[in-house]
Amino acid sequence: MLSRVADSLYWINRYVERAENISRFVEVSEAMALDCPPGSAEPWLPLIDASGDRELFDELYPAGGPEQVVEFLVRAEANPYSVVNCIAIARENARQIRDVITTEMWEQLNDTYWTLLDSEGFWKQQPQERLRDIRRACQLFYGITDATLSRDLSWHFSRLGRLLERADKTTRILDVKYFLLLPTPDEVGGVLDELQWISLLRSAGAYQMFRQSQQQAIEPKAVAAFLLLDPIFPRSVRYCLERINETLRIVRGQAVPGAPDELECLSGLTLARWSYTSIDELIAGGLHESIDDLQSDLNRLHDLVEQRYFIADSACVPA
Repeated sequence: MLSRVADSLYWINRYVERAENISRFVEVSEAMALDCPPGSAEPWLPLIDASGDRELFDELYPAGGPEQVVEFLVRAEANPYSVVNCIAIARENARQIRDVITTEMWEQLNDTYWTLLDSEGFWKQQPQERLRDIRRACQLFYGITDATLSRDLSWHFSRLGRLLERADKTTRILDVKYFLLLPTPDEVGGVLDELQWISLLRSAGAYQMFRQSQQQAIEPKAVAAFLLLDPIFPRSVRYCLERINETLRIVRGQAVPGAPDELECLSGLTLARWSYTSIDELIAGGLHESIDDLQSDLNRLHDLVEQRYFIADSACVPA
């Protein structure tokens, strides 16, 4: 497989996953805002912190109101990671490799792009409805990819991009709640505090699965444990790390001799670190610090994948 093809497949899925996550975050926050006290900053500005684009947002929108947050995250041309721009970049990558992806994948991504770009009726919908439509369009793309793309290197690089982005966004939204939004002692256990944790679970698409698996009251430690360490929930960090490690082994293949390289070592050590720990240990050592270290590891994983497979001296990705 050509390196540029692997690169495009990887980024198509990273950007579609990013668009889906942002649309879900905003969709949940729109609903949560109805239950917040008038004039409350919740739940808007934390979304900017979760996206990691606070500096750019403050530059573009000094007032920082709810409408500006939604505009910045969903439609702003000046935000390279707005939902509309993510879909546009994913489509451009797909256009360059149309002979590799399936017709159904291209049609779904192309239709989503033109709906966002050129459909006045779409933007006249209620905010909740259009955000739901974006989220479902992204999820439909995943389903089409899994249903129509052969399980060769193309599919594995697609999955790798999706999983790295998903793990990153799960850690970011959890970190915002635990660190930036840590309530005052008077608010802990209150109605607003519980609402925030429910909102967090919904932002990760995890509310129903959490309720089924835990069968207990929604409390911070249980939510953090589920999103970070659950081995079977597909958006938990541990699940993503297991699939990332598995995918990297398949991509490298069994025929390459020698000791594990830096990419394999980092992938294996990161997985082991998050598979053989407990939420009590993470909290005792500082949950924010642990999540920060994980985000650094995910960034290093991306850099190493890029160096090895996308900008290597060789023109081809080894099978």
